[in-house]
Amino acid sequence: MFAKKKVVATILSSLFAAGLSFSAIASTTLKISHNQDRNHPVHKSMQYMADEVKELTNGELKIRIYPNGQLGTQRESMELLQNGALDMAKSNASELESFEPAYGAFNVPYIFHDRDHYYRVMSSEVGEKILASSHDKGFIGLTYYDGGARSFYAGKAINSPADLEGMKIRVQPSPTAVNMIKLMGGSATPLSYGELYTALQQGVVDGAENNPMALTTSRHGEVAKFFSQDEHTMIPDVLVISTKVWDELPIEQQKALKKAAKDSMIYHKKIWTEMTKTSIEKAKTSMGVSFVKVKKQPFIDAVKPMHDQALNNPDISEYVQGIDALAND
Repeated sequence: MFAKKKVVATILSSLFAAGLSFSAIASTTLKISHNQDRNHPVHKSMQYMADEVKELTNGELKIRIYPNGQLGTQRESMELLQNGALDMAKSNASELESFEPAYGAFNVPYIFHDRDHYYRVMSSEVGEKILASSHDKGFIGLTYYDGGARSFYAGKAINSPADLEGMKIRVQPSPTAVNMIKLMGGSATPLSYGELYTALQQGVVDGAENNPMALTTSRHGEVAKFFSQDEHTMIPDVLVISTKVWDELPIEQQKALKKAAKDSMIYHKKIWTEMTKTSIEKAKTSMGVSFVKVKKQPFIDAVKPMHDQALNNPDISEYVQGIDALAND
């Protein structure tokens, strides 16, 4: 009897171990870090991607999303990802320029003529080349998320570059962003996004530049009552994955993840458009923000040297030429 029980126990232990082994092989969970809340279009788009990935892989590949900077700032998340301590993260082209120069092409002011031009580039061979360019830097891009057109907001209207003189403007930690503000006559102040509300409130900075949604989702409209629509850049958010993690995924899971990521970009376009309209209306009616139409040409003229320099920069000239070529398609 004892021998029989021992045999049964051995069989059950073997089956249990096999089950665990099969489960470990069959199911992989990737962690994503981002710095927005759960109501932001970026989070909703990532959830759309996660749901599609799970369906396409029959549950073999899952994605767990950590919003609100739970796993660190964007820069900290990128460093964790490069070190292999994090699987995926949302960053943006401004911050990624410090990790991979190719992303600097997106940061050139007024490189996109309009939103249609922007989406042609994001879906083009040029866009894909930039996503793949950082493979040897520890990460690759999977897709782009619309971050809207960035404009200035402050305690006063900014109708021309002359109005920026003497103003401290918060920018992302990007050499291109710093140079842009300098050429326009302002003083660039790189600062973490999470610190910006207090910095505006206390006068540490005089203004900032971002899309209209920042006024409501981050409540910046409470401390900055003028949004001047110069639309100097359309800098995409970028969903990136660790090179090590990507290379270890089976080919079929890579294909599923890439498809779901690209599909989520199209989903994001729709909800971004809707939520931007809602944010503008809320900022106007509930927060008292004035939206100011400005003549863009003086701003374009001020930063033209940046476009000329980009065309002569070996790190990004190929990409800038490719983006320019898609302007009138």
